[in-house]
Amino acid sequence: MHYRIALNFEDGVTRFIDCNAGEKVLDAAYRNKVNLPMDCADGVCGACKCRAEAGAYDLGEDYIDDALTEEEARAGLVLTCQMVPSSDCAIAVPVTSTACKTGASTFKATVAQVLPHADAALELKLEVAGDAPDFLPGQYVNIAVPGSGQSRAYSFSSKPGSHALSFLIKRVPGGLMSRYLDSASPGQVLELTGPLGSFYLRQVKRPVLMLAGGTGLAPFLSMLAWLEDTGSDHPVHLVYGVTRGADLVLVPELQRLAERLPFFSFDTCVVQAESGHPRIGYVTEHLLPEALHQGAVDVYLCGPPAMVDAVRNHFAQIKVEPAGFYYEKFTPNATAGTVQELAA
Repeated sequence: MHYRIALNFEDGVTRFIDCNAGEKVLDAAYRNKVNLPMDCADGVCGACKCRAEAGAYDLGEDYIDDALTEEEARAGLVLTCQMVPSSDCAIAVPVTSTACKTGASTFKATVAQVLPHADAALELKLEVAGDAPDFLPGQYVNIAVPGSGQSRAYSFSSKPGSHALSFLIKRVPGGLMSRYLDSASPGQVLELTGPLGSFYLRQVKRPVLMLAGGTGLAPFLSMLAWLEDTGSDHPVHLVYGVTRGADLVLVPELQRLAERLPFFSFDTCVVQAESGHPRIGYVTEHLLPEALHQGAVDVYLCGPPAMVDAVRNHFAQIKVEPAGFYYEKFTPNATAGTVQELAA
């Protein structure tokens, strides 16, 4: 038996390793040629301290309080030289991937289908031969645009562990990826680098509130697909906001999920009053108090910078501080693609 351990480095790179039953994470990392920080490897110095963000594990007993205090352990900090997983885990490593002599993986996928959603978005569906890529629900990859020498960053909208990958991409008039996808043919091969990013679903320990703006819906589709398989003991509510009615895409998929998942509900809202949508206005105008659980909630937010800033300001104004707050900004850019940010 072995467990999959996601090592999330501070530069946004994620590396997955196999950890055998009874094996310590530090030993498993070295066996997988990842040099995690360490000094003594005996639970004395604390140099290997990381944060466990998901999964079950044994902290061990062979370490001293100076290396890991009880308060730190309750907060999810671990010593990888002592930590023995008993399930798949995700661990935040407070150094760069290059410092640990590793980096992002590159793999190839074949175009299966490109589905247009009017002038709002495009769905890119890919197929991967061989091993399915590992990623955490909510993460993204850089996709190289053929013949351009450039890449663009897009969040997975598909669930981890599948050979069928999907991405929800904003249609940008004259945009590099948009122009390519308008003429892309099934069978063309694309190169992807990742997984990347610190915006991903943590272990669900309390109610979850998801806030999506435009094609920021993509990572939530991946999270919900994951939860469809794993289940949740806590309610999950999504508010999906767009500028125009035509920008609301994949709502039937959300309806299907709401019918299948007893813990999931969602609302949509549209800024333009002339859309005739039943909920007019910004996402912040449709955050019901019951969805905030008086702050005992984990909030995940993905959208344009203006939306992210508005939500943060709204929480400050209503004096609600979520137990967990994770956000990702994205900005279409002619050279850099997508800018990703996270706060917790």
